[in-house]
Amino acid sequence: MEKFSKEEILAEVDQVAAQLAELEEIQRFKELEARLNENDKVKKLIEQIKGLQKQAVNLQAYGKQEAVKQIDEQIDQVQAEIDAIPIVEEFKGTQVVVNDLLQTMVQSITQQVAKKIEQ
Repeated sequence: MEKFSKEEILAEVDQVAAQLAELEEIQRFKELEARLNENDKVKKLIEQIKGLQKQAVNLQAYGKQEAVKQIDEQIDQVQAEIDAIPIVEEFKGTQVVVNDLLQTMVQSITQQVAKKIEQ
């Protein structure tokens, strides 16, 4: 069995990562992520959620559970508004595809390493 140094293995990992970055699914994910980060409506709504979360933390510290509940409902409403934006929906769809792809790769690598260890 051929032996590889840690550096050689990491170089191979870099090469695989570069190849992955060229996949159509990854390219689409990166494109949507960039567009999402530039979307003023999404930014505004995210800032609104962050503000509400801070309020919830402060209210919780003072034991105001009913007020926390109301804030949580407001957060859910704003999150639903974000989720209804078409680019957000598309981004989440590509995120699922990319995550599935990466999970499949990790499982495959894990299985191959386990087989080699057993030999």
